[in-house]
Amino acid sequence: MNKKIQKALAVAATATLALGVVSISQAQAAAKVTTVSIAYQGPLSGGEAQTGIDEQNAVKFALKQYNDTNPAVKVTLVSVDDQGDPSVAGTVAPGTAANKNIIAVVGPAYSGATIASLPYYKAGNLPMISPSATRVSLTNPKDKASYGGPVFHRIPSTDAKQGPALAKYAVQGVTSPKVYVIDDQSSYSTGLRDYVLKQVAKSTLVGKDSIPNDATDFSATLSKIKSTDANVVIYTGYFSQASKLIKQLRGAGYKGVFAGGDGVLNQEFADLAGKDAEGARLTGGTIPLADADPALEVKFKAAMGVASGVYAVESYDATNIILAGIKAGKLTRLAMLNWINAYSGTGVAGNTISFDRFGDTAGAGFINGFVITNGKVVSKGQIK
Repeated sequence: MNKKIQKALAVAATATLALGVVSISQAQAAAKVTTVSIAYQGPLSGGEAQTGIDEQNAVKFALKQYNDTNPAVKVTLVSVDDQGDPSVAGTVAPGTAANKNIIAVVGPAYSGATIASLPYYKAGNLPMISPSATRVSLTNPKDKASYGGPVFHRIPSTDAKQGPALAKYAVQGVTSPKVYVIDDQSSYSTGLRDYVLKQVAKSTLVGKDSIPNDATDFSATLSKIKSTDANVVIYTGYFSQASKLIKQLRGAGYKGVFAGGDGVLNQEFADLAGKDAEGARLTGGTIPLADADPALEVKFKAAMGVASGVYAVESYDATNIILAGIKAGKLTRLAMLNWINAYSGTGVAGNTISFDRFGDTAGAGFINGFVITNGKVVSKGQIK
């Protein structure tokens, strides 16, 4: 074969091969989809599971809406079940922090679990937005043991707002109130209790008690309540324990007001306590999704197959803040942390959400009241 012809064929073959490589590379590039993960952390099993299920459903809903748009960056969800228990949170947080695919966390749901998780998330620079952890010390830099900066942020008002509102709401319309306050010894409960006690007039406080959150027999406390003639009982713990307490209270003949904070604020409380929960007064720095955006609630039910639960609005807002960062190309933990710190936007309820340098939502302050009516949690609007 002529050398010139051989050379020409070799050049053509090389060109064809090169074009083939380019073509394959372009096809591979087109097929490649970037994927990152966010985590939801809260109680997904155990006595407090309904809180976590409600919140995670809202996270899933936001993710479904986002992923259904076929974005360039897909987002997957990692479920982190801490059972609302600090001791469990301390065992699941290290693995979450070590998973480099996770660039942000919605949660934790509970204050105690948040405190137990913070050392790992701080060390891993993993940004967090909690929809419901309200203990004041989480955003207080003077409290070295539980301060969450710089990674912790939250949507709702703190217990510095909720405590006084709960104390005020509990005694509304009660002639000559005699108030008895009970906590469950958890980080959340004792923090809320302290702010309740600051608001309760000394002349109306007739007693207080502290009961472990795994107690099942409240007879000693019931005797104290009876001996003081208390007509208002304020419980600052969580709904699973509150349902047991109120059933024993009513069974012992107590006819007065039973009130609780956002730890009790859950439809599961009404379901567990049955008729004994009727009339219970509850508070929370949250607004039902059906009230905030009725049309969005319809879409939620259609997508998730259930109605939204407590703190759905805040969970949805927290997730969308993170998703907005992902849309803006913030695909590392540090980039996401900077995005959240600088974020300013509008939530489902029309509220402006931005975070101060300690992680609190600037302008947060409303606390709503709720009453168990005909077995359902019914919103009564803002406590003023």
